[in-house]
Amino acid sequence: MENFSFYSPTYFEFGKDAENKTGELVKRFGGSKVLLHYGGGSVVRSGLLDRVKDSLKKEGISFVELGGVKPNPRSGLVYEGIDLCKKESVDFVLAVGGGSTIDSSKAIAAGVVYDGDF
Repeated sequence: MENFSFYSPTYFEFGKDAENKTGELVKRFGGSKVLLHYGGGSVVRSGLLDRVKDSLKKEGISFVELGGVKPNPRSGLVYEGIDLCKKESVDFVLAVGGGSTIDSSKAIAAGVVYDGDF
């Protein structure tokens, strides 16, 4: 095995109304154009997605959307997200939802900066 170093900073914001800090946090971490990636079911019905959008708008952060994540997402949605991010000059991928949304968001973020096929 080769020697290597791995650095993976992670930040979590928990608590009531934490979604209202989204715009502030995106700005803090250097985001100026966001891909909002979500499933569409409960995040829409609960109003969570709208509150996240409002927070981004309040901070003057533009965004594009890619919804429709299903359990065990297919690579086609990931490639669609990569293409959208490149076309729209997105510099921040934000997952709004659960595990499948988070997983596909990570793949999109990696794919945007990687020119090969994965």
